[in-house]
Amino acid sequence: MSVRRRKSSRQTRAVLSALRNQPGWSYGYDISRMTGLKSGTLYPMLARLAERGLLEAAWEKEPPPGRPPRHLYRLSPAGGEVAATVSAESPTRPGTAWAVPLPGQV
Repeated sequence: MSVRRRKSSRQTRAVLSALRNQPGWSYGYDISRMTGLKSGTLYPMLARLAERGLLEAAWEKEPPPGRPPRHLYRLSPAGGEVAATVSAESPTRPGTAWAVPLPGQV
């Protein structure tokens, strides 16, 4: 039986690494600053990672007056395992793809 794995992009690895090094919850804007990714790339990726169970997402509970609530993100336990695996298997050449296990396969 073969294990189904997805290849992760450089951007996905950057997000997982940034969140691994950031304890607790992070705002999308903070993740953007940590990774250098633009919102059009980052937010769809955050949504996909959350759908796959690698991230937990929540709305800010008490935003300051006059500002709408923001989305918060952090690694799930499965995401933490994947981020550790990805960090341990860091490629030495740019453009080398990593295989990222799906949740439940780590």
